[in-house]
Order: sequence, then structure tokens, then C-alpha cells
Amino acid sequence: QVQLVESGGGLVQAGGTLRLSCAASGSISSINSMGWYRQAPGKQRELVAAVTSGGTTTIADTVKGRFSISRDYAKNTVTLQMNSLKPEDTAVYYCSFRRTYVTRIEYWGQGTQVTVSS
Repeated sequence: QVQLVESGGGLVQAGGTLRLSCAASGSISSINSMGWYRQAPGKQRELVAAVTSGGTTTIADTVKGRFSISRDYAKNTVTLQMNSLKPEDTAVYYCSFRRTYVTRIEYWGQGTQVTVSS
């Protein structure tokens, strides 16, 4: 079992900045991928960004150039830095974890609300 605890999120004006952090604990495979997904009302959950234990990063085109993802491998944390936020970034953001060789997300965080006002 892996537990994911998220922090950050909140309300910000368009153009503002937020940072989300997620700490993983439990039985953590050394070969894994941690990342962030988001789900807006009435829409499917979508990948925002992810980074593997090997350092390979994936970032959605919709946030490329504005968001960045980083990991602290010693602390098993992943951070999503969100700059130049837009109202369309409003969603519940979920931390994710999977072993790299598993295609589906195995564990989810509880979700944190990000609201960007225009």
C-alpha cells in the first residue's frame, strides 16, 4: 500500500501562481512514476504532468510552458509548480502513483481544489 498526502491548492486570480506538493509513504517501489491529474466539473480526469523515478517527465500540452514538475527522491515527494494560471485550470488536482511497469494509476491522493478566478 502507498499513501499519498497532498498539500497546496486554493483560490488565485488569473495570472497567479500556486504550488502543489504530494508526499508518498508506505511500500514504495523504487521504480515508479508520480504525477498530477486534474478533473474539472463534467470532464474526464486528465494527466497534467508526471515524472518517473528515472527522471523522465511528461507534461500536458495545455500546461506546457506554465507548469513544471519536480521530485525529491529522498523524501518521496512530487511538486507541481503552476504559473500563469488561467480560469480553465480550475479543477480538482489529484496526486498519482504507479509502478513504472504498470500502465494504470495504482494509487490516488484525496484531491485538492484549485480555483482560478478571472
